[in-house]
Amino acid sequence: MADGVYSVLFRFKGIRFIAATAESYSRLSSFLADQELPIEDLMPETLSGFELAVDRHDRLIGMAGIEVFGDDALLRWVAVAHGWRRKGIGRSLVERREDEARDLGANTIYVLTSSVTDYFRCLGYEPWAREAVPPAIAGHKQFRVFRPAAAECFRKRL
Repeated sequence: MADGVYSVLFRFKGIRFIAATAESYSRLSSFLADQELPIEDLMPETLSGFELAVDRHDRLIGMAGIEVFGDDALLRWVAVAHGWRRKGIGRSLVERREDEARDLGANTIYVLTSSVTDYFRCLGYEPWAREAVPPAIAGHKQFRVFRPAAAECFRKRL
């Protein structure tokens, strides 16, 4: 692919799931801006835990990322383009990131959200006090800077 995204991993209803690379940065930042999501802490060098969903025309239609800190992981930026929502793409992205976190040794995954709390409940996440998250997760910029205090924290045992 032209922007350096590589490694076709899976096909699902004409959708490909591919690993992100540092070369994916401009594509991802544009996608997040289109979804009206913040991009302040998206860095090219931290995209190794991200996966993209692209349609048969190579258009980016979804993304999700993880960062793993020992036994714990942080699920980041689960986003699906407006016209592709409610088709299972987000669920697939989350499940695939959960599998990756598990493979990397995590047994618990955390997420912060201010808009899709019911969605994460449906995926088996439970509300969790921000004050009770492990220090590595609590110290992440997403917790400290970029997500408002009103954002709810959830966790799931993997």
